[in-house]
Amino acid sequence: MTVTQRQPPTSDAAHVALPQGHFSPTTGVDRRLHAAIARVTRGLSPAAISVAWIDWGLHLLASPEKQSFLMAQAVEKSALLQTWLRSTAWSPQARTRVIDPLPQDHRFDAEAWSGWPFNVSAQAFQLTQQWWHHATTGVRGVDPADARIVEFMARQALDIMAPSNSVLTNPEVLAHTIQEGGANLIRGWQNWLEDVARHARGEPPAGAEAFRIGHEVAATPGKVIYRNRLIELIQYAPSTGAVRPEPIMIVPAWIMKYYILDLSTENSLIRWLVGQGFTVFAISWKNPTSRDRDTGFEDYHRLGVMAAMDAATAITGAKQVHGIGYCLGGTLLSIAAAAMARDGDDRLATLSLFAAQTDFTEAGEIRLFINESQVAFLEDMMAEQGYLDASQMAGAFQMLRSNDLIWSRMVREYLMGQRTPVTDLMAWNADPTRMPARMHSEYLRQLFLNNDFAEGRMKVGGSVVAVSDIRAPVFAVGTEWDHVAPWRSVYKLHMLADTDITFVLTNGGHNAGIVSEPGHPHRHYRIATRHERAPFTEPDRWMDETPVQDGSWWPAFAKWLGAHSGDPVPPPPMGAAKMGYKVLCDAPGSYVTRT
Repeated sequence: MTVTQRQPPTSDAAHVALPQGHFSPTTGVDRRLHAAIARVTRGLSPAAISVAWIDWGLHLLASPEKQSFLMAQAVEKSALLQTWLRSTAWSPQARTRVIDPLPQDHRFDAEAWSGWPFNVSAQAFQLTQQWWHHATTGVRGVDPADARIVEFMARQALDIMAPSNSVLTNPEVLAHTIQEGGANLIRGWQNWLEDVARHARGEPPAGAEAFRIGHEVAATPGKVIYRNRLIELIQYAPSTGAVRPEPIMIVPAWIMKYYILDLSTENSLIRWLVGQGFTVFAISWKNPTSRDRDTGFEDYHRLGVMAAMDAATAITGAKQVHGIGYCLGGTLLSIAAAAMARDGDDRLATLSLFAAQTDFTEAGEIRLFINESQVAFLEDMMAEQGYLDASQMAGAFQMLRSNDLIWSRMVREYLMGQRTPVTDLMAWNADPTRMPARMHSEYLRQLFLNNDFAEGRMKVGGSVVAVSDIRAPVFAVGTEWDHVAPWRSVYKLHMLADTDITFVLTNGGHNAGIVSEPGHPHRHYRIATRHERAPFTEPDRWMDETPVQDGSWWPAFAKWLGAHSGDPVPPPPMGAAKMGYKVLCDAPGSYVTRT
């Protein structure tokens, strides 16, 4: 799909026409029906899931050898469990196991799960889980994408029936219930009622109100110095007597609010970079409404990245900027960098990508929910309202980590009656955004479905952009437990870009691995640089050969930025009214607080 070149950013730029064949705001019966179904399924396509199960079921029916194997596995696991039961009959407190839980599964870690009869239910559940894994994988002829969906959905169904989710079969909950005379269940019922009421009113979770935007979070001093219909650009006030001449320009994902990088005082990356002697600018995206349904990729490119770069260079007088992109903001910045390189625009001194992908062929389990059926389903839903609401994405993202985001929380808050203290990161996560219909359709199709950027088919301004055109040095960060942008997917940049790449692999997930301030306990990272034209090292070998370093990766990042910066100079002014960048208001501005 070709994206049409936009005019320079203005506050009232005209909307562009929708592309034919992919997304159009029709109100036909089909689309209205699909939109109604989507409201029930939280945006998941029943057709996509059904086709996967049919594909798996038909191939399994035609595979007698696989069926025999599964029957043998069932008999073997049943025998193992019975043998284990006999061996522990005379010693109910025996600590032996017939099967160990998966490394990431901590539901049965407590000592109480090793006692009878709870150890029996836990072991039986894990054996069943293992059998279903064998049943849903390795069926010859099944489309790999369908196989992943079936395996994933089977896992979700089993998680619903886990013994940890019931009062009577969870020894920790049972002990608390006996000890408190059921008071925990009363508190849990009250917690559930409160959560239902808050959800109905569109309010954040209990405790999130303690983190007010502009006070406890997003409180780094600064000014909004530019605004158009898509962004507010924040310039942060200097906290050092001299700053590096090249400013930093931060491009967050439009799927999130920017202050993930400006949380509390102690873990704000923006505040920390300002304290390291950098002039920092950050984009704050507008939360779109139905009127923004036609806002597309070219708008985000021109009104977002390029408008911010124009402002940063005009205000500071710098010839180059350090570009930082987080998540999909990093993908957008990479595309902009490739277009700049194609057009001879050398204003990028460096390109830093935090948990950002340029190749989407292995984009993790989120790809389970992205195929033609699913995208068409979402487009029909967005055609009715003009945007995709965050709550309509919640189903997919919560299922990716159902143990942590659904069932463990349910047990803790509704059965144990214990509220989890809300952190600044949790409060930010409960402050979602919407996505314009056209932009969401374009990025799903061009990046996830077709992988156009990595494969040289994506057009910006009517011409193809190529990752290999990027010449600015790159600092790329992946996180070990990322379920949104798996680090091996992020690492694929090494195969695409012909430039120096410093790659960091840090522990933590998609958010917590990036918000990893110095002094944060239990942090470590690996870092290594592959110079231009150096041979490729496959990711697992890179991980084995790169030594682990304790602590936060932020100081290494600041050192890298400093090595690519000029000598410190006096701080620039806040805004430049004569150039059209007057101070409009204090940070964090108005766009970030709009619901």
